[in-house]
Amino acid sequence: MDDINKFDDILKQIQDKYTKIDQDTDDHLYGLLYSKPITYWDYIQTDALLNLQIQRTTLPDEMVFIAYHQINELLFKMILWEIQQVAEKEDLSAEFFENKLMRISRYFDMLTTSFNIMQHGMEVEQYMKFRYTLTPASGFQSAQYRMIEFASTELINLIDFRFRATIDRNTPFEHAFEHLYWQAAGKDYKTGKKSTLLVNFEKRYKGDFIRFMQTYNTKNLWTRFKELPEADQKDADLVKAMRHYDYTVNITWVMAHYNAAKHYIESGLGDGEATGGSDWKKYMHPKYQRRIFFPELWSEDELKNWGENL
Repeated sequence: MDDINKFDDILKQIQDKYTKIDQDTDDHLYGLLYSKPITYWDYIQTDALLNLQIQRTTLPDEMVFIAYHQINELLFKMILWEIQQVAEKEDLSAEFFENKLMRISRYFDMLTTSFNIMQHGMEVEQYMKFRYTLTPASGFQSAQYRMIEFASTELINLIDFRFRATIDRNTPFEHAFEHLYWQAAGKDYKTGKKSTLLVNFEKRYKGDFIRFMQTYNTKNLWTRFKELPEADQKDADLVKAMRHYDYTVNITWVMAHYNAAKHYIESGLGDGEATGGSDWKKYMHPKYQRRIFFPELWSEDELKNWGENL
């Protein structure tokens, strides 16, 4: 009898589910008669995933480079997925916020430690050969990473430090976009000339970025934090999680990336430029652009020495 009651209960729940979306339950049950059982490789789409690594050269270590960056993009997708839940949560609590931030920080912890794969997992000689076939492409052109930044903080905190005094919340998004900190990696502010690296990036993503900036202008992590009740904003665990995320993304992860790039670019075998020709030191090192998502959670001394003595 228990099994019968359990079956009836499940069937009722199924009927309720499809009734709520104006669907015929019988049609969906009939569909089960003809559907194939799921397998791991079908669910994960293993064959499709493993066919996405297309080399441009015959050098074996290029496979490491491609797969590594694809893994990064998958992790970026997971990070954006978590941020979106905070952004859209109606009854946002300190506990929910802190939980999501620590998930995101763990993804960035994984990204940080994974740079050992890049730094020690490829022969310098091979990298210095296949890197030229990537020109003018660069990891700089990761759109998802830019979106993580836009979704994490107010736009003013992503503006090139030299131009922040000239920009406020009334500044058009198009103008603010032209003064984002990472423009320094591909733009000569004296002449206004942009590198091919930057031109290609903007041609593909600028419209998407402007729309994303508008969407997250009022629901980025920093704005949502400031919407919390005062007691929640002082919650020790949440503040700790906010600071940890900020430092992890803008110091720890950046410096791991910086050191991996330095290992190859300054190896003595190259020309000192990153792929795409970006000014990688001024773009990457935190002391130059002072990327800080949640500035009010840091002391004056911490802000003053951001990115120093690393």
